Amino acid sequence: MSVRPTAGAELPPLEIQITRTLIVSGAIASRDYQDVHHDAELARGKGSPDIFMNILTTNGLVGRYITDHFGPAAVLRKVAIRLGAPNYPGDTMVLTGRIDEVDGDTVVVRVTGANGIGRHVTGTVTLTVPGEGGTR
Repeated sequence: MSVRPTAGAELPPLEIQITRTLIVSGAIASRDYQDVHHDAELARGKGSPDIFMNILTTNGLVGRYITDHFGPAAVLRKVAIRLGAPNYPGDTMVLTGRIDEVDGDTVVVRVTGANGIGRHVTGTVTLTVPGEGGTR
């Protein structure tokens, strides 16, 4: 059964385990070959305690979070994010969202993702949801 999106509604949280495989595969999939995303020794040489997730992987995970909630018919129109605390292997990122605006079939969701260090990502996603809303 579809439920119309309502401004102020909270999306259920999504926990994502941050593994080395996720970090490296996300970097490879987005063709980001910077060593800080796959080589721990070189990352430490540049001042990081370990490899860390790139912004394109985070962007994809934010998109997944939204489409998991609104369903496969939802179309992402704009994803605007800003990174904060890095996502390192062994941590967990928890994505949360709140519907800020609903205008016809256009929905704006404010998204945050936190890990053990602090806030990893903040931003907004604008999407269209056909028909009666399409949320689960």
